[in-house]
Amino acid sequence: MNPALERIVNWLRVSYPTGVPERDYQPLLALMRRRLSPEEMHELGNHLVADGLVPADRVDVGVGITKVTQELPSPQEMDRVLDHLHECGFPLHDEFD
Repeated sequence: MNPALERIVNWLRVSYPTGVPERDYQPLLALMRRRLSPEEMHELGNHLVADGLVPADRVDVGVGITKVTQELPSPQEMDRVLDHLHECGFPLHDEFD
């Protein structure tokens, strides 16, 4: 098991020794949302450039994030990738400037 995931599971077991109360599932799942690591953002940016998808748009970035995380991207996560591309000197569509 992934070490970070193992720590979370152990924390849940200690915090909820008889199981997670039904009303607590939603907040816990929200806290566990997958984010791209800096390395994954860099790799996604490289793929967008290599595939000729720069200037980037939200659809291309969102599809790339979904492929990495297996989840729908949040607006904040797409902004992180777009900001990273911009900081690396890659052009963005006018709507992101």
